[in-house]
Amino acid sequence: MSSKNKTETGAENVTWDLSDLYKSPEDPKLLEDKKKLLKEADEFADKYHGRISALSASEFSDALRAYESLIQRAGKIGSYSHLIWSTNTEDAKLGKLLQEANELGSELSQKLVFFDVEWMKLDDNRAEELIHSEELFPWKHYLRVSRMYKDHTLSEDAEQVMSAKSVTGRSAWNRYFDETLGAARFELDGEEMTEQQVLSKLHNPDRELRKRAHESLTETFTELSRSLTFIFNTLLADKYTNDKLRGYESWISSRNLSNQTDSETVEALITAVTGRYELVQRYYKLKKKLLGVDEMFDYDRYAPIAKNRETIKWDRAKSMVLEAYGDFHPRMKSIATEFFDKKWIDAAIRPGKRGGAYSASTVTNIHPYVFMNFDGQLRDVQTLAHELGHGVHQYLSRKQGELQSSTPLTTAETASVFGEMLVFNKLMNNIDDPKEKLALLVSKIDDTIATVFRQVSMNRFEDRIHTTRREEGELTTEDFSRHWVETQNDLYGDSITITDEYKLWWCYIPHFLHTPGYVYAYAFGELLVLALYDAYKNQKNGFSDRYIELLEAGGSDWPHNIVGKMDIDIRDSGFWNRGLDLFESMIDQAEELAESL
Repeated sequence: MSSKNKTETGAENVTWDLSDLYKSPEDPKLLEDKKKLLKEADEFADKYHGRISALSASEFSDALRAYESLIQRAGKIGSYSHLIWSTNTEDAKLGKLLQEANELGSELSQKLVFFDVEWMKLDDNRAEELIHSEELFPWKHYLRVSRMYKDHTLSEDAEQVMSAKSVTGRSAWNRYFDETLGAARFELDGEEMTEQQVLSKLHNPDRELRKRAHESLTETFTELSRSLTFIFNTLLADKYTNDKLRGYESWISSRNLSNQTDSETVEALITAVTGRYELVQRYYKLKKKLLGVDEMFDYDRYAPIAKNRETIKWDRAKSMVLEAYGDFHPRMKSIATEFFDKKWIDAAIRPGKRGGAYSASTVTNIHPYVFMNFDGQLRDVQTLAHELGHGVHQYLSRKQGELQSSTPLTTAETASVFGEMLVFNKLMNNIDDPKEKLALLVSKIDDTIATVFRQVSMNRFEDRIHTTRREEGELTTEDFSRHWVETQNDLYGDSITITDEYKLWWCYIPHFLHTPGYVYAYAFGELLVLALYDAYKNQKNGFSDRYIELLEAGGSDWPHNIVGKMDIDIRDSGFWNRGLDLFESMIDQAEELAESL
């Protein structure tokens, strides 16, 4: 790949050191752990299979400790395989390593599935006795939540088959999707680029460059559309089959259950957001004036209003995030600093690397790792703040153990979005120039629209494609595109002109495939954080310490109980409008600044 016109960011050599997991794919410890895992799983099954109903609370706690140990060893192998593969999806050896880890995970699942099945079959009264026992207190919430799956768990034999087939089913198709887009190249101005590099051009102040990047992406998406359409259809059908077998009412039911929320709460969120789409349309009419264009196209949405795009170097991005975290709480800064000092971050853009960003929690006896593609833009600083928010959350929640450290997706986005808010507000407070302040505010509004409104519009797209696949059968590329354009037009109205090229842009979004139903969690997290940040501004005494306690709690209690300790009721149907009102105040501020200029 040519480096012509490439501006150095200082992140070119920021790669992670995975040796805390394993030293290399050939590490003897990795091979040893793989062998030990299955041997210990067999020993666990020999000891407990058919005996769960007869266990005392003390014996059950011993079983859970052994179970967590197995989950931890498997998680370490799986995390390493996925992390190293995601930085070079074109390397066949790393693909093989990932597939071996997936197959090992499936084999382990088949050996251990009896544990869940027997626990589900336990009489309700006996289960409640165990849940409330002193010996099982450390796993109380996990045990209670796992019982919620009682009506959706199959027989032991059926569960083993489901696990075995997933390796050549869902996980294989997801890997194929990732490798297809990881290997894809997009021609722009005579250069071959990765998807991530071209997507970043949509944030460039040069409108003609944005348009060319848009055309480049569409051209390659068109070439790949037949394969991507087939992948989407296969995974939609696979989910439908699983949902039918498990007795879920709708395509979103299993996601709501795993998020420890109910359909009424989710519907209230979606209704609140779709009911305020006019805020987005009002904002883009303002942005059209700020950009000085007669018509806003979809490739103009993320255009900065400042014409001179400054490249933010990695070291500056690092200090911006650490300072903002430190101002809030010294513990947040000290943990985030470890990510930089100990090489727990991979930020360099390079061929074959997956697009996007994530924080991988790995296992509770190691630490998280942050993955991103840093291109020196302001939004990359926000992405760094976002993923480090996840990282700090995952680091703090490790104390809850393997079975209760992870949070439902709805509250999983809290720490990440709060991290972004800390950086944004620090930057806003340090700017005196009204033009610069407006430029930064516009950037934040763009991000909030992407996180709240666009994600809900994508939920509406998901709802359509799952429902259509179930009621009418396989969708064509044109069917997907029609649903995409219609749900996007609902959001943007007449404030944005959707181009013909944009109709295919559903095809590269991994959340639809990797985690069906995920996207509303972003809106949930963002609106929750707007309310949290408002509370922080209005009652600072003790807030930061309570926030750290919220992160430490992980998934050890119901989300509404954990958040409730911050004096916020996420079950209140009016809660979402509180967050949306706070978002509207950002638009008010932008309009006032624009008027004053």
